[in-house]
Amino acid sequence: MNNPTYENVHNSFKLNGFHLNKEDLCRVAYSFIKEGEDWEKPVGDFLLDWFDGKTYIEMKTSGSTGTPKTIRVEKQAMVNSALATGDFFGLNSGNKALQCLPVKYVAGKMMLIRSIILGLDLDYVAPSSHPMENLEESYDFAAMVPMQAQNSLKELKNVKKLIVGGARISKGLEKDLMKLPTDVYETYGMTETITHIAAKKVGEKVFTVLPKVTISYDERNCLVIHAPNIIAEDTVVTNDLVELVNENQFLFLGRIDNIINSGGVKIMPEQVEKKLDGKIDRRFFIASKEDTELGEKVVLVVEGTSFDIDKVIFEELDKYERPKEIVFVNNFKETENGKVLRKESLV
Repeated sequence: MNNPTYENVHNSFKLNGFHLNKEDLCRVAYSFIKEGEDWEKPVGDFLLDWFDGKTYIEMKTSGSTGTPKTIRVEKQAMVNSALATGDFFGLNSGNKALQCLPVKYVAGKMMLIRSIILGLDLDYVAPSSHPMENLEESYDFAAMVPMQAQNSLKELKNVKKLIVGGARISKGLEKDLMKLPTDVYETYGMTETITHIAAKKVGEKVFTVLPKVTISYDERNCLVIHAPNIIAEDTVVTNDLVELVNENQFLFLGRIDNIINSGGVKIMPEQVEKKLDGKIDRRFFIASKEDTELGEKVVLVVEGTSFDIDKVIFEELDKYERPKEIVFVNNFKETENGKVLRKESLV
């Protein structure tokens, strides 16, 4: 298909085994809304929005670049994002894809759009924490959040290429994913960039941006994304501290709003967490509390009931990185895709 637009449906597109054109998709959408399961209703709503004649769709942001808000996203930008993903991952019409993310969020919406635009053969299943349970098919492409990937390790041999995003991949999961025959990529992106604008193979450190995306950083050393085909304002300024390798590659260091200033020393929680990864068999994160002497002190926050933590695990940490207090929280608060809400969890 030459220069596809948001009005096109690729003639190879299939949904759960059926070839569907624009009219068919609208009929399916109505039946999802009227008679579908709870998870199918948002799919119906989105499909009707996609074919409603408007040039844009409204979406809620997650707050990655500031306060959560509703933004208008041009449909053609979503098509351009789908084409860039197709180029980057070598997707071809007729490839079989698995959709197991809720369409309520941009990642789920984009799996549908990629399939419609690129002509993928899409199987749609209810979003769940065990998405590949009872599936016997083999897939060329799938997208999951880390929890879904963790729960699908036995079945992932049936997926050629998997993208994982929405939350950080732990060192343990990374090791498990690297043992698979599957090509697994960790993605970087947000609602404002219409899902991922960069990806890296699990086990690698450097993110590479998608075609027609370039990057720079501002005076804070935070990533600035240039993607005129995808982003309405051409650029998005993030709060993510990065080290630029070149205009197409970067290392993610941490979020500027998480930085702890302890006794004048700046500590990046994400870097401390990397050093501790695999040494605590619970979910945890590094945060701070006010301290009269240091201004802020480093705190280790662990999920679940309290237990004794051997101080040996802190030996690799620099003096100022070592937690001055350990806090146990019964259950972390998190977004629906598994991203831990640090401030809300440490109340």
